[in-house]
Parts: sequence; structure tokens; C-alpha cells
Amino acid sequence: MPLLGKGVAAIWHNVASNVQDDYNHWHCYEHVPERVGIQGFLRGRRYVAIQGAPEFFHFYETETIATLTSQAYLERLNNPTPWTRRVGPTLKDNNRTLSQVIASEGKGIGAAILTIRISAAHNREKEFFSWVSGEIFPTLVSQPGIIAAHLMKGDHSASDTKTEEKAMREKPDEIADWVIFIEGIEVAPLDPLWNDGVFSESTLIQHGARAADMGTYRLHFALSSEDLE
Repeated sequence: MPLLGKGVAAIWHNVASNVQDDYNHWHCYEHVPERVGIQGFLRGRRYVAIQGAPEFFHFYETETIATLTSQAYLERLNNPTPWTRRVGPTLKDNNRTLSQVIASEGKGIGAAILTIRISAAHNREKEFFSWVSGEIFPTLVSQPGIIAAHLMKGDHSASDTKTEEKAMREKPDEIADWVIFIEGIEVAPLDPLWNDGVFSESTLIQHGARAADMGTYRLHFALSSEDLE
């Protein structure tokens, strides 16, 4: 399984252009190392949009979803560093979804990723998960240019936990019901999947989604817990 654990914290947001240099420096040199240094956090990755919005996307792989409500993680969220307090209020249009990995296939890390944030139709979860993990993923990961495919179920209760960092943001975070990541060696093999292919919004709705937000992103930075040793 290419994801390192069974939990994922997925975050999308915009950053004002006049603070992006500070944001990039903070994110690479303080924020991701801080998060990956927490017990149970295994790897963090940060991306920038190729097509779609918000502009920035990053996610953390954790041992389990319980890691994302652990005392160690909450301690960091409720005690932001001075640099985090400066950058935090500049993050806009946040979607922060803490989730459980349902399916993960493939090998390695792709240079580009398609992300799909899904609002679920009522009582269609079993059907949707079976379609994605049983029918789509096994074929998809054998296609040229596709590295890996992942399906997650958002945990609204965990994602909704109030913290000091959340209080810095101008409005509550959005939370996805289901999340799909498709990784590719470049963006070219990903574009047909969501433009008019198997992950077009109309096809997703047919199989149990109510609505979907999609975008492609290129990898900026990755750091694992082993890199800190």
C-alpha cells in the first residue's frame, strides 16, 4: 500500500500573494517538520495547483485516524508557534478533512496528483466505496502514467474539533465526506480522468456523490518522519 498508514489529514487553502514567500518558508522549514515530528505522523506532502482551486494542497499520512485526535497533535494545534500565529490568519478558503483510508493501491509517489473532494448522497456510501475500490482502482493503477490511487472517508467529528489554530481563521473549515487522490508521473494522464472520464462529476453523481470539487496539483515538497532521524 503506497500510503504509509490508515489515517490522512488533507488540507486545501489559498494564501494571499503578498505573503506566499513567508508561507513557503514557514511550511517547509517549520510547519511540516513540526507535524511530522508528532508521534504517529509518518509523512507530509505539499502541492501547488496546476488546475483548480484552492491554490495549495497538503496532506499527512498517519498511523491511524486516532493519531489525528491524539493528545500530542492537539497540544500542537492549541499552542501555535509565533511563526504559525503570523501565517495562520493569512490562510483562506480552508478545507481540512481528517479521514480514514478505505483503499490505497499502487507504488511510489507521483509528481502530480488529482484530488477530488466529495459531498455524499444519502445512504450511498457502500455502493460508492465498492465501485471505486472494487471496479475502478484495480484497472486504473495499471494504466500508463498512473502511480497510485487512494480513497478516504472523512470523519466530521474529528475534523470539527475546536483548536487555537482554527480560531485564527476567518471562517469554519469545510469538510469533505469522501476524498479521492490519484497520483501520476505528470498531469497529462490525470486530466482525462476528471474532464470527461471515470471521475467526471456526472459519473461520480451516478455512483453516489452529491457534488464534487476537483483539481490537479504538482508536488512541491515531501518529508517523512524518517527524514528527521
